[in-house]
Amino acid sequence: MGRVLRRTGAVAAAAVLVVTPALVGAVPSALALTPVTLNILTVNDFHGRINDDTVDFAKTIEKLRAESATANAGVDNTLLLGAGDFIGASEFTSAIQQDQPTIDVFNSLGLVASAVGNHEFDQGFADLRDRVIDGGNNAQWDYLGANVYDTATGDPALQPYGIYPVNGIDVGVIGVVTEETPQLVSPGGITGLTFGDPVEAVNRVADELTDGDPGNGEADVLIALFHEGAPEGDEDSTLAEQLAVSPVFAEIVQQTSPKVSAIVNGHTHQAYAWEAPVPGVQGATRPVLQTGNYAANVGQIELTVDVDTTPPFAVLDSTVAYVARETDIVLNPEPASIGEVEDIVAAAQAYADEIGSVPVGSITGDITTAFSGGAYGPDGYGGTEAERDDRAGESALGNLVADALLDSMSSDLRGGAEISLVNPGGLRAELLFDPDGVITYAEANGVLPFVNNLGTISLTGAQVLEVLEQQWQIDDEGEVPTRPYLQLGTSSNMSYTFDPDPDGDGVTVGDLDDQGKHIRTVSINGAPLDPTASYRVGTFSFLLQGGDNFFAFTDGTDFRDSGLIDRDAWIAYLGDNPGLTPNFSKHAVATGDVDTTPTAGDTVTVELSGLDMTSLGAPANTAIVATLVPSGGAVGSVDGPSVQAELPAEFTVSGGTAVVEADIPDDTAAGAWDLVLGVTPAGSVIRIPLQVAAAPVVTTSAPTTPTSAPTTVTTEPTTAVPTTGTTVTTSTPVASSDLPTTTSMSSSLSATGLSQAGGEGALVLAVVLIVAGGGVLVLARRRTVGRKH
Repeated sequence: MGRVLRRTGAVAAAAVLVVTPALVGAVPSALALTPVTLNILTVNDFHGRINDDTVDFAKTIEKLRAESATANAGVDNTLLLGAGDFIGASEFTSAIQQDQPTIDVFNSLGLVASAVGNHEFDQGFADLRDRVIDGGNNAQWDYLGANVYDTATGDPALQPYGIYPVNGIDVGVIGVVTEETPQLVSPGGITGLTFGDPVEAVNRVADELTDGDPGNGEADVLIALFHEGAPEGDEDSTLAEQLAVSPVFAEIVQQTSPKVSAIVNGHTHQAYAWEAPVPGVQGATRPVLQTGNYAANVGQIELTVDVDTTPPFAVLDSTVAYVARETDIVLNPEPASIGEVEDIVAAAQAYADEIGSVPVGSITGDITTAFSGGAYGPDGYGGTEAERDDRAGESALGNLVADALLDSMSSDLRGGAEISLVNPGGLRAELLFDPDGVITYAEANGVLPFVNNLGTISLTGAQVLEVLEQQWQIDDEGEVPTRPYLQLGTSSNMSYTFDPDPDGDGVTVGDLDDQGKHIRTVSINGAPLDPTASYRVGTFSFLLQGGDNFFAFTDGTDFRDSGLIDRDAWIAYLGDNPGLTPNFSKHAVATGDVDTTPTAGDTVTVELSGLDMTSLGAPANTAIVATLVPSGGAVGSVDGPSVQAELPAEFTVSGGTAVVEADIPDDTAAGAWDLVLGVTPAGSVIRIPLQVAAAPVVTTSAPTTPTSAPTTVTTEPTTAVPTTGTTVTTSTPVASSDLPTTTSMSSSLSATGLSQAGGEGALVLAVVLIVAGGGVLVLARRRTVGRKH
């Protein structure tokens, strides 16, 4: 039978016993002639965690190896395997040396093979092949990728499998990577590669390794390494629940060949140890394992096989566990690998300390990605339950990095960027405030560790709109990927509004019927986006090549390499702009449908949501102040027509939502106006262009006499017609001036000195304008007369 347990530390948790009939080809254990035990240790998603825990992690591996050998009459029966992402998205200590310390550590620990992960391709296939692997001269383990093909020939581009003798048994190990890899790395780095179905690839190789033909390799036992896995772990979910919610995971568990004796997962950073039913074999189960991430656990699968059965050998018994990294382990004798790891880590830390401790900038408060699971308190959003990296949320850090990219590439020499966009998955750490406010090189590098090139392209306004629509994700197969929505960071001179549910069916993400219909308006430098104009867009090479399913970037023209990499540009920006203050104004706000062609005297209703940011420290907004200004005019301008200011129209914000019912004064002149909504205290500004029609003419008849013709006196609005701006109204979402736009109330780009064109930042002076009475109409919340509905 099989045992399933999860060990935590040195003392194993109570075992959960599960009856596990033998697999195909097995004989009853009472008749087994020669049972042999294999000890499979696993690691996944290490991500260059070279730090104070690395030696403890290495000792945990060696302890499990030694314990198994002792139980096996002193014979080493361990195979150390990986499920990908050993390198890439790494901590500074490893990243600053291109992950060489990580490679050296696992060489010392005797890693035999690993599935290739998507992060192994972060610097391109050529870097993986020629530097990381280097024919086995650098990484001394086999990187396996049975579903990675040369597009031109269809042949495997990486070694599909390896066969490793352990305790007298030839163990066949097959490795595959997530099929979503092209959307997760820079496409330019994987040109010429195709990523196929991982389960199909595993099954194909499993058949080859058990077909009796020694010419294509033969194995006694098969292990499959998938850099793909379940969305949640066993502390929060069950095997059955994960099979129900994830078609990708269900395919792995339910369709991987029964010839495979154990399945090892990675990629989703979850910890679970399950025995799953073997397809087509009544009552049989096999281990399915993932260890979480960042060296927190070591995976362990023990297989007892009957070597007297026909390969693949029958599994008589199995256990599966993930074992927490232990501290204070004493190994006697201590293997040479531990001393080697200690030396590697010490040298790497010394080098990183020298480089990484250099101050490069300063901040006045936390500047972070979007968090989830937190709450708003006296110090803004946060709490012990808040978790980083909510890629569906707008963030202070994402917008700041976008400002940094724009600043770096705005000169003609660097590409002439006019706007900048940032993908949320590129932000791998936070800028957290310490008492001195200093940001070190290591902290800055942790935010952008991928070493992307920076470049610019020309996109039409219509293509910019398409990029924004692709935040609602569809992959190149027309399917909704694992993350159905990715919120781009935008430079502070760019903002937009959107309808989260255009067809009104209650589904806001993953709805194919809504594709291409979300964006209501886009504003650049305070002016409406022109669909036919050309805009220079600066960003990472990852996005420029269509990464994260933002395929519209690949339609751009006039690509120019800035000559900069993201890390260097980012660190230079931090140095040039000390004392950065977190900016919690939203660049993207949901408004839904708005009547943008009212008549003077009408009420314009705007239903807003998504007003609150969830970066650490972000406030919960409480109020919106509405004003009316000439189209394109700055709030506070006295250049527009002179109109009588009325009482401020203030509306309540609760839970990030608000309903604004703004009354257009009866005497508003016909023409183009902007309804401007200032959100406090965060400072977002939402500009809604309106094309106002004059109120109906009121006609009165003078008294008549028999000897005179009737005379008519016509009373018309006395306010001058605005002299700037025109509006074209359409019935479908377009990037034009007839729909809402958001901008920041701050007149600077996160204190960088880049100006906010249009002067929306002056909205904070609205109360002063009531006294001044010039150029701005401050709207009353409600009137009892002169209102239309």
